[in-house]
Amino acid sequence: MTGIGAFRSPAARARFHAAYDRAFERLWPMPGEARDVPTSFGTTRVQRCGRVDGEPMVLLHGAGGSCLSWHRHVAALGARHPLVVVDTVGEPGRSVQAGPVRHGRDGARWLAQVLDGVGVSAAHLVGFSYGGWLALQLALHEPARVRTVALVDPAGFAAVRARFYLWLVASGCAALTPPSLRDRAAGWLRNATLRDADLVRLAVAAVAFRRRLPVPRPLTDDELRAVRTPVLALFAQHSAVHDARRVRARAAALLPVVRAEIVPHAGHALLMEHPELVTARILALASTSSPAAGQASHWS
Repeated sequence: MTGIGAFRSPAARARFHAAYDRAFERLWPMPGEARDVPTSFGTTRVQRCGRVDGEPMVLLHGAGGSCLSWHRHVAALGARHPLVVVDTVGEPGRSVQAGPVRHGRDGARWLAQVLDGVGVSAAHLVGFSYGGWLALQLALHEPARVRTVALVDPAGFAAVRARFYLWLVASGCAALTPPSLRDRAAGWLRNATLRDADLVRLAVAAVAFRRRLPVPRPLTDDELRAVRTPVLALFAQHSAVHDARRVRARAAALLPVVRAEIVPHAGHALLMEHPELVTARILALASTSSPAAGQASHWS
């Protein structure tokens, strides 16, 4: 898919931005600085927060999301690292796309330009779902920019299942129901995001956004073997995106430096279901040092 992502009308954009600003005011847990970073793909909104010293950490949300997807993780991660929390260009958020992102290499170029714009030479990358695919693209194409990669039920290890799109439709319908029914649907669908009223309102407003980003093509065996950065891959046992056992086995077999784990009793919304576990695993990875270049081993 190529083209430029945008809202269907100025009124729809205004409604979304109002919902975004309300949600940000209610949910964002720490002070920081919002910055609009120019790139060749458009202006990218980032939130700078957390420590002023130490190794930076970049947080990348999933498809249809925004930086607010990380609101339950920012305080703990920011206590240990300077954070760059991104609204991905081409997604409903405060970024404004101006050029097409045609494939993974374009995604890596965009992310490298964002890092340049905030003065970060290299960082720990953390990506959820589609954001995990983008993190892998930067690790593949710009390895010097990446210290570690933490992936939370990521795309990129297998083709996205048709079941995922059914899950999205069902979750969208559930978002329109009264809170009591929505809470029950969150359990049926294994989608804890439905229990976060602010994010639900934001998702409803985001329906008016036309997304034009590429489908996350699975990395080939050779591409995965070329990712020498230490990787943490957390797969949800009941993910709608992929078969957790198969993608975990593929990650463990092909990534040279990896800890691949299946989180039991979790769905694709792992980020919202188990924030403490996810945060602890991310911090544990970032505290490790990379092995010597070219050394094949498993991080644990």
